[in-house]
Amino acid sequence: MDDERDRSGGAPAGSRRAFLRSTVGVAAAGSVAGCLGDAGTGGEGAGDPPDPVDLGGGKTDDNGGMVIGEHHGPNGQVFYANHSPDGHDNPAWFHTLVHGLFPYHFARQREGWTAEAVYVTDYATVDYDTITRDGETYVSSHTAADTFGDAESMTYVRDSGVRGGMGRALLPFGADADADAFVDEHGGETMAYDDVTADFLARYRQ
Repeated sequence: MDDERDRSGGAPAGSRRAFLRSTVGVAAAGSVAGCLGDAGTGGEGAGDPPDPVDLGGGKTDDNGGMVIGEHHGPNGQVFYANHSPDGHDNPAWFHTLVHGLFPYHFARQREGWTAEAVYVTDYATVDYDTITRDGETYVSSHTAADTFGDAESMTYVRDSGVRGGMGRALLPFGADADADAFVDEHGGETMAYDDVTADFLARYRQ
């Protein structure tokens, strides 16, 4: 169904090995800056943030119900202070950023929820694949805990020729050089976390 299955026998012709760093993935996941406690919400950011969790095992998106890992593109998770998603403990988890994590998070912000940590797939630290089917190119999905990094520190690629689980994607990279290399290969442009606003997202999802 998805590129994760295609990868089991080795990287396909369209794959690209990202610049893997033995320590960066774990460090990025565990070194969320104090300002991430805000995550755009005005949070206090006190203490160490919770670590990201593995999103495999049949977990379903908290903003749509799709099974995480069975679809293309980046995944994400948000830990909230004093609140939790319906049906399970923190974090809230998502199989897409454009249609899952960001819309959910913006809605919770309006309700006064505060994020302790926001994590997204870091394509600078995973061995990702791109798969072309029916004229469209898609990027692989990753669910292991150590594939996630601090969402605020990422550079996001928008409007590339590579799609996610539900169409247009925002692809996060923990290293600017990797984001720029992706744009050189697949098109698009880069943007920062703070530029992903509710107004931008409403336009981008159309």
